[in-house]
Amino acid sequence: MDRMAVMETYVAVFETGSFSGGARRMNVGQPAVSKAIAQLETKLGVRLLSRSTRGLTPTEAGQRFYERAKRSIDEADEAEFSARGAGANLSGKLRVSAAVSFARLHIVPAMKTFLALHPDLVIEIVLDDRNIDLLEAGVDVALRMGTLDDSTMTARKISESRRLVIGTPAYFSEAGMPTQPKDLLNHQAIVYERRGGGSVWTFMRDDEEVVVEVSGRIALNAAEGVRAAVLADMGLTIASEWMFVPELRSGEVQVALGDWTLPTIELWAVYPTGRMASMKARAFVAFVENILADFQR
Repeated sequence: MDRMAVMETYVAVFETGSFSGGARRMNVGQPAVSKAIAQLETKLGVRLLSRSTRGLTPTEAGQRFYERAKRSIDEADEAEFSARGAGANLSGKLRVSAAVSFARLHIVPAMKTFLALHPDLVIEIVLDDRNIDLLEAGVDVALRMGTLDDSTMTARKISESRRLVIGTPAYFSEAGMPTQPKDLLNHQAIVYERRGGGSVWTFMRDDEEVVVEVSGRIALNAAEGVRAAVLADMGLTIASEWMFVPELRSGEVQVALGDWTLPTIELWAVYPTGRMASMKARAFVAFVENILADFQR
């Protein structure tokens, strides 16, 4: 392997936490990866990874080498792209993380257009409603919703969405249409338990503020489950407009208490701590930003 390939192999092993994981990401056999890392350690004269029955743990030297190697790889990609000129296509692999429903409804359908703009680019999308470890998962950029607790992360707000009280016409026909926030106390709520959800909500109208704690017989930790329960006429929910875009447009769901406002939910582009955002990641984020701007018009 040449020097850059060795660095890419080490970065893959470091970020996946195993030789097998690094091999899968690099699409090579595990023996080749193990040999490359062993030769790298011999050349440098230091141990980069400590092996144990619990897996691989980077040494202090290994951590430093990873940070420099990753930066070198990113800078090489940037230099190559710059040398090709303004009309150059992005190339290589871009690994993105996003929530399941949001990606299914808004990101995946738009990828045909983005990939057509960059025919040499490959995108891997990690779908998970949880906030996964970006370094461990080898993610270049994550799309995360809600308030960011970790102030050390490199992040940029790219959009926001209204929250709405949503239910099907069949549910409202049976249970009645709420006209005041306190009416929700008499309704079956489908509660989304992950970040950005919960059961306590503050409604605002002009200078009036009403706090309501909704309740129901079902709570879920995945947006896809919330969608399924609402569409099965099991109750109403409080969710971002993003979560029900197709059904809001078709009339399959309705908005209640539309003259009241709820706190908006923010969408952030988050990059691994300490890593320079690559040209590929920045281009992807700009594309998503444009998609959502068109949606909001």
